Amino acid sequence: MKYGLIGEHLSHSYSREIHESIAGYEYELIELAPDEVDGFMRNRDFLGINVTIPYKEKVMPYLDVISDDAKAIGAVNTVVNKDGRLYGYNTDFAGMTALINRAGIDLTGRKTLVLGTGGTSKTARAVAAALGADPVITVSRGGNGSCTYDEAAALHPDAKIIINTTPVGMYPNTDGCPIDIAHFAMLEGVVDAIYHPLNTNLVLDARERGIKACGGLYMLVAQAVYASALFTGTAAKEVLIDRVFEKITSDMRNIALIGMPTCGKTTVGEILASMTGRESADLDDIIEQREGRKISDIFASDGEGEFRRIERGVTAEYADKKGIIISTGGGCILDARNVRALRRNSVIVFIDRSPDRLVAAPDRPLSADKDALRRLYGERYDKYRAAADITVDGDSDAYDVAKKIYDEVICR
Repeated sequence: MKYGLIGEHLSHSYSREIHESIAGYEYELIELAPDEVDGFMRNRDFLGINVTIPYKEKVMPYLDVISDDAKAIGAVNTVVNKDGRLYGYNTDFAGMTALINRAGIDLTGRKTLVLGTGGTSKTARAVAAALGADPVITVSRGGNGSCTYDEAAALHPDAKIIINTTPVGMYPNTDGCPIDIAHFAMLEGVVDAIYHPLNTNLVLDARERGIKACGGLYMLVAQAVYASALFTGTAAKEVLIDRVFEKITSDMRNIALIGMPTCGKTTVGEILASMTGRESADLDDIIEQREGRKISDIFASDGEGEFRRIERGVTAEYADKKGIIISTGGGCILDARNVRALRRNSVIVFIDRSPDRLVAAPDRPLSADKDALRRLYGERYDKYRAAADITVDGDSDAYDVAKKIYDEVICR
């Protein structure tokens, strides 16, 4: 192997796409069980590797030379093989610094809580200190010389910055959130090292309160640019960071279409899928296929509550995917849990088709006639607007609607 990434679980990783965008070399993902790390490191059969959880500390005894900053941090995320000698570096430091600066979060003189105690936590504490945070407090479940989560809420309600380095909220367990920020009334900034989903619950909680918050993808891209420079022995091309970040964000982000029944979500979704080469997922169709019956039959036999339960499960499943087109049911946004699930990894687009252009259908339980459609439109309109990141006029041809969405979301 020439270049790659080692870690325990890598199915969610975007490091291959990032490195190949930066330098064009082949980059492999190598999942190692804890008892396989020793053999891998002793063999030294690579030119350069990145290291992710949980091995950023475990690889250090195998290295011949460790950079001063990595030694001070106590964690290595980049290893370069130079004529059989292994050199260890920490490019996460520069990556996290770039992330915080890009988000416009000022740590100077601010009490900062760092959640977690692993290798990334060590980096976060070093970055926070370098950026002037004071004091920097480590928070962990077991305490072990750190502050527990209960103690953080009770003793540090005046914390102004939270940096999460735990895996809580990471795919596939995206419903998780490491801490309740309601306890911290003076909070000014949240940084989450997790990048899949793009927006964790922690980040969304902060943004809903008007607090600056960012996920970890920019950090991942920035550290990769610096790591690639070490691999190839060249100067880091920092101009690539924004370019690659925008590309990977676009690739990862779903487009979720919301709107009234018959506003054209399915057709627009299929056109967008054709334009982009992405998978198209119509949630109503998926529910009917899995249940083996029409939605109207589910309503008739089991009631709306049972249908919404099924819909919630399917929405959560597809919202966790990457880079797909999702066409939701008309009532999907009535459940705040569905909206939250979609927001974690999607741009939500409201196709606003006027009531006169919507079509009533006898097999639609809640919009069987024109009066029901108009009433439903009035009841739901504000909810659609509140849930949407972007609203597009849905009264034109479906291709034109799809093109508007393509231009605003894919090409922006």
